Amino acid sequence: MSVVYLSGDYLPAGDAKVSVNDRGFLFGDGVYEVTPAYGGRLFRWVQHLGRLRRGLAAIGIDFEAAPLKQVKEELLARNGLDGASGAYVYVQVTRGTAPRTHWFPDPPVAPTVYAFANRFARPAMEDWARGISAVTVPDQRWARADIKAIALLANVLAAQAAVEAGAGNAIFVRDGIALEGSHNNLFAVFDGVLTTAPKSNYILHGITRDLLIELAGGMGIPVEERTIPLPELYLADEVFFSGTTTEVRPVVEIDGRRVGDGTVGPVVRRLYEGFLGVVQGGQAAG
Repeated sequence: MSVVYLSGDYLPAGDAKVSVNDRGFLFGDGVYEVTPAYGGRLFRWVQHLGRLRRGLAAIGIDFEAAPLKQVKEELLARNGLDGASGAYVYVQVTRGTAPRTHWFPDPPVAPTVYAFANRFARPAMEDWARGISAVTVPDQRWARADIKAIALLANVLAAQAAVEAGAGNAIFVRDGIALEGSHNNLFAVFDGVLTTAPKSNYILHGITRDLLIELAGGMGIPVEERTIPLPELYLADEVFFSGTTTEVRPVVEIDGRRVGDGTVGPVVRRLYEGFLGVVQGGQAAG
């Protein structure tokens, strides 16, 4: 049985218990963060910590997240993942346990902190090179998608729509604009220009997204951060998703329409090779 962390204790997952009065359970009142680890080293921890801190501040939870680095490293070790080629550590912080009221507990209560570690494996290269299909869905999320809130019902419904359509992922569309995937950021390539939605309250400010933009700059690939209308997305030469456990995943079909020539294109291949070079070399770990 895996070892998890719950509000100061490391214990078997089956022994971890959260009160039914926890506000995460009652309201989805909390935030989460997922940090990848390669060879036991947390990847871009500083950036993940910054995003978690911004989420906590945005919803008014007073919690210092910096010590979670030690928690995450300990979970990797206790679960035998400190040497794993690919793993991740999930942590969520809720507003804590208190009698049910729609307003914040007064006086404040201690936040509930839960974390676990798990292994993940990227697809074999031959599977990656086949790409995946995607379907578009209306974006029914709240207007603060930049906060990694634990209330993910709209994301769950989008992912299920993809499963029912036999697709690998869903793409959120709001007011005719393609924004991002059900749990990852979205990129498209038009005439060699790497294009992605600009940071706003309607997309998650992805750590892997930022890394790929950095890599593209170093490779001389032009980058444009702008809105992508859905009709234009259908005409893209290449499309792919990025994310913590998604890493870089090419899309060859959207809503039954072939992307480009229906094969994985050269830009995403270059970026994936660059990404693997970084994570396998540990250049951005720490």
